[in-house]
Amino acid sequence: MTLKLPFLKKQPRVAVLRLAGTIASGTRGSLSDEALAPLIEKAFRKGKPKAVALILNSPGGSPVQSALIAARIRRLADEKQIPVHAFVEDVAASGGYWLASAADDIWADGGSIIGSIGVISAGFGAHELLARQGVERRVYTAGKSKSTLDPFQKEKPEDVTRLKALLEDMHSLFIDHVKTRRAGKLDETAELFTGEFWLAGRAQELGLIDGIAHLEPKLKELYGDKVRLMRYGRKKPFLSRFGAQIIDDGLAAVEERAQFARFGL
Repeated sequence: MTLKLPFLKKQPRVAVLRLAGTIASGTRGSLSDEALAPLIEKAFRKGKPKAVALILNSPGGSPVQSALIAARIRRLADEKQIPVHAFVEDVAASGGYWLASAADDIWADGGSIIGSIGVISAGFGAHELLARQGVERRVYTAGKSKSTLDPFQKEKPEDVTRLKALLEDMHSLFIDHVKTRRAGKLDETAELFTGEFWLAGRAQELGLIDGIAHLEPKLKELYGDKVRLMRYGRKKPFLSRFGAQIIDDGLAAVEERAQFARFGL
């Protein structure tokens, strides 16, 4: 039996959810809606938190997964009437900024990298290498666009035009999301959506973040010195703790390292 004393005030609780890494579906260790759903749900529902704080450190990745994760955060925030605060570590760029802007306010370290509001598609072309080696590429399709952007065939201008149209459409979705979430805060005179990125001080001037602050001091400022932080994060799969899946882990780490390296990190 628990004795309840009405004169004892409960300490306010803030759920802290760490979102670190590249954003992708089906890649072990990456951020995806499927992998994060249980943690996000728990952060909003367990212990009646006063707020949810997101610790963000992501160079981006899949725009679809970024949108799904951000939408889940917003649905729960609106349903539970719980404010969301984002705290950026090294970087919140591209899809990482998409996640950050799901919060009601965004805080960062002075050296954090913010922005890269754009969409990118990268690949390679190997048709000349195959020709030099005497290898003939044979492709049969039903549907004239089925072999669009085949890296083993010479690039076709109509394929590039089609891809750029898709990228522009996706970019528009990204821009709409940022404008909606940062309404009234953005510098309307600045070019914010070119894919450029900035350090936190300049990002604050542009309205992309709300200020320079770190997690614990800011949460104490907002919710009092006795605020309790309930931390949530992903655990490594059981077998990976004993060296299993080493090759997959290594490849994923190389890919993630390359994503961070785009921002000099």
